[in-house]
Amino acid sequence: MADRQEPASGWAPTRALGRAVLLTGLLLVAAVLLGRIDLVVLATPFALGTAYALRRRPTALPDLEIGAADAHLVEGTPMAATVAVANPDTVSYDLAVVRTRMSRWLRVEKVGFGGTGVDVSRTGADRPFVTSVPSGSAVDLELTGTALRWGRHPIGPAGARVAAADGLLVSRAVVTDAVRMRVYPMTEPFEAVEAMPRAAGLVGAHHSRRPGEGGELAGVRVFAPGDRLRRIDWRVSLRARQLHVAATLSDRDAEVVVLLDVLAEAGRSGGVRGAASVLDTTVRAAAAIAEHYLHRGDRVALLEYGPAARRLRPATGRRQYLTVLEWLLDVHAESSPHEPYDQVFGPQLLSSDALVVVLTPLLDERSAQMLARMARGGRFVVAVDTLPAELPVPKDRGWSEVAYRLWRLDRDTMIGQLREHGVPVVRWAGAGSLDQVLRDVARLVTAPKAGMR
Repeated sequence: MADRQEPASGWAPTRALGRAVLLTGLLLVAAVLLGRIDLVVLATPFALGTAYALRRRPTALPDLEIGAADAHLVEGTPMAATVAVANPDTVSYDLAVVRTRMSRWLRVEKVGFGGTGVDVSRTGADRPFVTSVPSGSAVDLELTGTALRWGRHPIGPAGARVAAADGLLVSRAVVTDAVRMRVYPMTEPFEAVEAMPRAAGLVGAHHSRRPGEGGELAGVRVFAPGDRLRRIDWRVSLRARQLHVAATLSDRDAEVVVLLDVLAEAGRSGGVRGAASVLDTTVRAAAAIAEHYLHRGDRVALLEYGPAARRLRPATGRRQYLTVLEWLLDVHAESSPHEPYDQVFGPQLLSSDALVVVLTPLLDERSAQMLARMARGGRFVVAVDTLPAELPVPKDRGWSEVAYRLWRLDRDTMIGQLREHGVPVVRWAGAGSLDQVLRDVARLVTAPKAGMR
């Protein structure tokens, strides 16, 4: 059935008005035809009530606005949003029906007007809610709950329809566009106390093996021209009857490049309290690694290994950390038939001293080839396996379980070949995930090289 055409003013009569006019007309016609005055008396209340209700007709449509808290929300923290219905008219709205859509990752637990909330954790928040709106005022539909997953989640679109003149007139539906609520990934606890393979800057938080101005003692040596007086070790000098100074190692910063493999996705995301997909592990691990190294004063850059080849330039400080979180909100898996290596690793994009942490599920052969090429090029590469360990084994078809086991064996072989190429592969497990790997890489870098004879 075709929708009812509404007047240009945006207000249309309701069925109640139609029934009142029809009943009044029938009673008056019957009174004239039958000559009965009692029918006129019976029709008078309907006529007077309708006329009294329509004495002041509304002209302005309601204003609808969605508001979201501008705080830095993190997965698992409470969220709050409002849908404001405003009445710019001089006539009160007898009834306002408000309805809004919500992302499934924003679990709404309580909804209500003016602080009187109703528990909707079971029924859902997309059902209609009803209130009255006095003239020249606004009423907020408050939605509170929990943010379940990182990303930019839509709230809305929202719609409202109001009735006035004692329910005899109804407005057309007013719809407002959706707004997106930013939910940042939860940073899992991460520590890496081992030294960087090779520091890049001259000043930083990492102890290098090069003598210089730093905080780590390297030994005591004889005073030489250019040494600072505050470095003199008076106990050793008095004992040896010659000036000696305390030698220290220089503190240097490093550049860390976090490379996100977004060629494939696996697993099903269950939010912050459920199972983690490949993309969940990748984003949360990237946020944790960036937070750790930025807190130590290092420069952190982000790259995407995928068709979009997005990149974030290296920088330090809290501002870079907030930029990293914003950048991670737009990460999504996207397959591509083309090789994105040359597009991602352009000329002069990666410093030769940078530590490259690759977050990859190793589901695509191109990812393994990329790791091997970087290792052959002399890069310090650490591969972090983001594939969920609890992937369900398919058993719905005859040969699916056998094919899954063969794929697992082939993947384990590929990981073994990467380790033979000098690429350490470690599974992300939160705190201490990269500690042993960085220790091994640092030991390989500083080991003496055998010379050709």
